[in-house]
Amino acid sequence: MVLKIILIEVDLKFGFLEHLPCFEVICLNFAVNKAEVMFENKGESRTSLSEYGEFGLIDHLTENFKITQETTIKGIGDDAAVLDFKGEKVVVTTDMLVEGVHFDLSYMPLKHLGYKAVMVNLSDVYAMNAIPHQITVSFAVSNRFPVEALEELYAGIELAAALYKVDVVGGDTSSSTSGLIISVTALGSANGEEIVYRDGAGVNDLLVVTGDLGAAYMGLQVLEREKEVFKVNPQSQPDLDPYTYLIERQLKPEARKDIPPLFRALGVQPTSMIDISDGLSSETIHICKRSKKGVYLYEEKIPLDPAVISVCEEFQLDSTTIALSGGEDYELLFTIAQTDYEKIKGNPNFTVIGHIAEESEGMHLITRANQKIPLIARGWNAMREND
Repeated sequence: MVLKIILIEVDLKFGFLEHLPCFEVICLNFAVNKAEVMFENKGESRTSLSEYGEFGLIDHLTENFKITQETTIKGIGDDAAVLDFKGEKVVVTTDMLVEGVHFDLSYMPLKHLGYKAVMVNLSDVYAMNAIPHQITVSFAVSNRFPVEALEELYAGIELAAALYKVDVVGGDTSSSTSGLIISVTALGSANGEEIVYRDGAGVNDLLVVTGDLGAAYMGLQVLEREKEVFKVNPQSQPDLDPYTYLIERQLKPEARKDIPPLFRALGVQPTSMIDISDGLSSETIHICKRSKKGVYLYEEKIPLDPAVISVCEEFQLDSTTIALSGGEDYELLFTIAQTDYEKIKGNPNFTVIGHIAEESEGMHLITRANQKIPLIARGWNAMREND
């Protein structure tokens, strides 16, 4: 049995998702039987993967991808893609998403999974202050997925590629005995002097974050709770309207493509930068360790959406802990020289949350009660053993 619940009518309620016909509604699927395929089955037949074979499947899934980047000389169809970045520095990043570890198909629609898989990688490129140009997509899949399910997956990939203006230039397919695995590699470029690393933070630099934190993690908590409720009572119809923003941040995150151009427009060159995929505390510690510096992070400055605060109260969770350790926000965390502060002051995209110190001073969270406590990385860790 599959329960489909319409969560968001985005054209009516969420202006930032308008003009996305593939996402007119977001459907949440709770599956009792994991063998059921998570895709929008509108009555059409299900085609076995064996009917296409590996290369026929690749041709079928990629036939609608168009080349739009000047840096792409040759895309899909040869032994390798050919790219020409005309003297700019090239950045390359890869992320793998594994069913049962990074996503749960009982509530993650395949279209959204494809979209999110691209966002995870593009976020890393933007964290280098670079612009993405190409991606490759590889996946391993079990025979429980028909061709139509993979069409849903690739519909999300295609939409992400179109909106973020990247070319899909290659990839690979394989069979899997343990569900779905998807790996995306993104390539981007920037002028050498514009690329930002994690190791450039200086003493007295300001620690700045984009957007708000914790929403994706709380969206996940809502989905997990409703999944458990559905297991007990398959006839239940949860009211998810109060959680739309949180669920959106979890199922369909957006990479901050607006930030590198904004830096250039403001004349700001970050001294270090990282994207927030594993939680604010983990990413802050990464910058500090790479830069060999300490930090003072101020609890009262951490940006939280009111929906996060409200749902944390409902779940009896501390909102600061969620922002520090939740992860999957895909916002950007960076440092700037104090001389650049006037350039970002008052900009709604940015919040100054702390400052960099000497390494000997350590890494600390300053609480609202003005207590200094050690900053500890408790964010997402795919290799952590279950308690």
